[in-house]
Amino acid sequence: MLLATHAMKTDGGDNKMKKESINGEGLREETGWKKLQKVSKVWNQFKLDSPNCELLSEKGLSGEADQQLYNEKKHQHRPTGEKPYGCDQCGKRFGYPGNLVTHQRIHTGEKPYGCDYCSKRFAHSVTLVKHQRIHTGEKPYGCDHCGKTFSESGNLVTHQRIHTGEKPYDCDQCGKRFAYLGNLVKHQRIHTGEKPYGCDHCGKRFSESGNLVTHQRIHTGEKPYDCDQCGKRFARLGTLFAHQRVHTGEKPYGCYQCGKLFAQPGTLVAHQRIHTGEKPYGCDQCGKRFAHSGNLVKHQRIYTGKKPYGCDHCGKRFAYSGNLVTH
Repeated sequence: MLLATHAMKTDGGDNKMKKESINGEGLREETGWKKLQKVSKVWNQFKLDSPNCELLSEKGLSGEADQQLYNEKKHQHRPTGEKPYGCDQCGKRFGYPGNLVTHQRIHTGEKPYGCDYCSKRFAHSVTLVKHQRIHTGEKPYGCDHCGKTFSESGNLVTHQRIHTGEKPYDCDQCGKRFAYLGNLVKHQRIHTGEKPYGCDHCGKRFSESGNLVTHQRIHTGEKPYDCDQCGKRFARLGTLFAHQRVHTGEKPYGCYQCGKLFAQPGTLVAHQRIHTGEKPYGCDQCGKRFAHSGNLVKHQRIYTGKKPYGCDHCGKRFAYSGNLVTH
């Protein structure tokens, strides 16, 4: 606010200075209904997605009294739920004119907010503010538990569930709960059988996009993961981790029956069948069962006549590698 002085004649004839409040546009301060009308005019002119402080200061509405009047005008429709502003494109209705203006950008494609750092444009000022943090590196939201900072408040809320253990999303089929909505969506495909991601090469479908990406490497031959010890490359990260145990000698999987350690979980599972007597692999010709799939494959050569091992000297072929070595 600016303070202007006006010379006033007093009864004694002396000149006295009287202070009168004048706003930034040279208009005398108004009170009551006239002032509320002014706030209404400013409200209709400016959009709800403009920061309140900028809107008020640009139009000379500042101070606690002005802020209170502004808020009263802004929230006048909330008690009744009245939505007097309707979209002429889809009919959706809004309580505030600014919300209608913002909504209509969906139909018009208008993006009035441009990034100062790149050419990208946005329909909402808030989205621009979030985007600019990519350039500035600003992370204004900090975790009270570990101090990690985030550029968006929603990411902070999601992160804090690590500390609180909160799992607000539950499956309506089995009741299992999740900390993240995306994980719930993925889980529910177990019940629905939905597989929205399809391979362009063979048509095979997957419930998760990551599984599709991994599968497509069969067709492309891509092997993005390489061993820093020997340079061998792999299509799957898990396969790289398993391979690196050859170099480190790590054996993290232990048998709870005898304590024997293994580098691969599959090897542990196969080993445990010694203790359990489980034989999950059955021959479809004679019904004989085996603890290991490799033994079933060897057995089936009796029926198929397949001899995959050949002698380099005479060409004779054998069903089993051991027979070739003996030969």
